[in-house]
Amino acid sequence: MGKVCTRFPPEPSGYLHIGHAKAALLNQFFAQKYKGRLIIRFDDTNPAKEKDEFVESILHDLETLGVKGDVITYTSDYFPQLMEMCEKLIKEGKAYVDDTEREQMQTERKAMIESKCRNQSVEENLILWKEMIAGSPRGVQCCVRAKMDMSNPNASLRDPVYYRCNPAPHLRVGSKYKVYPTYDFACPYVDSIEGVTHALRSSEYHDRNDQYYRVLEDMQLRKVHVWDFSRLNFVYTLLSKRKLQWFVDNGRVEGWNDPRFPTVQGIIRRGLTIEALKQFILSQGASKNLNLMEWDKLWTINKKIIDPICPRHTAVLSEGKVLLDLSNGPETPFTRVILRHKKYEPAGKKASVFTKRIWLDHADATAVSEGEEVTLMDWGNCFIRKVERDQYGLVTRLQGELHVEGSVKTTKLKLTWLPEFSELVPVTLVDLDHLIVKKKLEENDDFVSVLNPVTRIETSALGDSNMRNLQRGEIIQLERKGYYICDVPFLRSSKPIVLISIPDGRQQKPPGPQ
Repeated sequence: MGKVCTRFPPEPSGYLHIGHAKAALLNQFFAQKYKGRLIIRFDDTNPAKEKDEFVESILHDLETLGVKGDVITYTSDYFPQLMEMCEKLIKEGKAYVDDTEREQMQTERKAMIESKCRNQSVEENLILWKEMIAGSPRGVQCCVRAKMDMSNPNASLRDPVYYRCNPAPHLRVGSKYKVYPTYDFACPYVDSIEGVTHALRSSEYHDRNDQYYRVLEDMQLRKVHVWDFSRLNFVYTLLSKRKLQWFVDNGRVEGWNDPRFPTVQGIIRRGLTIEALKQFILSQGASKNLNLMEWDKLWTINKKIIDPICPRHTAVLSEGKVLLDLSNGPETPFTRVILRHKKYEPAGKKASVFTKRIWLDHADATAVSEGEEVTLMDWGNCFIRKVERDQYGLVTRLQGELHVEGSVKTTKLKLTWLPEFSELVPVTLVDLDHLIVKKKLEENDDFVSVLNPVTRIETSALGDSNMRNLQRGEIIQLERKGYYICDVPFLRSSKPIVLISIPDGRQQKPPGPQ
């Protein structure tokens, strides 16, 4: 108690996704549970991929998640000390400079073959190290490797790379350096130096734990305890930053915050609450069991949070909508102010307008029969007196008679409706699907071959006039249609409000054309 220090070390080369969110929340959970410290550290060791945009987005996402570190650091803060440590290991014979080409090096590591450079002298290694630091033509041919154990069954211990040349300017230190440490070299060093006691890592790094401990041992630094937790994998979902970048670069999505993306910004834009995400992740804890998660469980938790409090509104689909003419309806429209959520007063109030003629969804108009008594929600009962159809048998108009004193318990159909008046607002309802159609993508699968051809479906509708007050990010329930989040609010122009459908946790159909 009081001694634990954890760290969350994102690389600023993309936006945080739901897997990163799990790591961030777990690190904070254990730091708080043991009244310790949490370090937010940017692992900025690859200048070719890193941008200020990603640093800012990660800080924004952590704030959104409610993750607050005691301190924010950067691996680049330690570049001078890391270079000194690398030189020290070279001098002690624990590292060497290698000019073997990358493909050949990979082949040799797999075959447990020692590099031709492995046994060159310390003096020769130091000369080449200076060439690397200078970024000279000779230096850029080289890398620094640990001298560990090329015959070890654990491939991570077969002389991993510690330093590489990279001419790209760094987002914080510009062109000061021509060499940069690998994650395998920098992470153990900085963890130990910063006082981290427990390094939480997802279980795909498990085979590298021996390497982590060996690096600290060779550096003669304080040992850090590595704790594995299971990586968060979801069905029909890509979490690889490289693959997500492909969707962005090829215009398949709007950006890193696209609601089809598993990024923190994407899933929040889709309508997931932070509370649901926290409950879902912390319910798993630091389990090491690897499993492929269904999205349904997460959305079910979300529904339990939003349903008791989100306001109710009404929309009628534009295509095929049908007028119901009420013979004894009000000659002059009138308005009633009612609660936006009957069981949750803080959701506020809305004005419902009652007119002689009202709009119904085509599906509802098709479902009613002449002589049937139905319930008009928030108004009362009504008898359907006449159903008019066109030459193709499609319902074009209904005539009815209000029977507001009738019992709602006796009617089979409860219908949503909208008044026929000019203040209704145009709405676009958006349904989204998974980006890929394969449930689990294997390591060697070509994800481009399993792309879902249609992942966004838009439907035009009319919404009640109160919806012009919706704010971006506000979650509502459209009566009898489901939960939605406002993505584009009313802008006092002809452009429609855009509402994105929020999954409710019910079993989803497999993605792709049905």
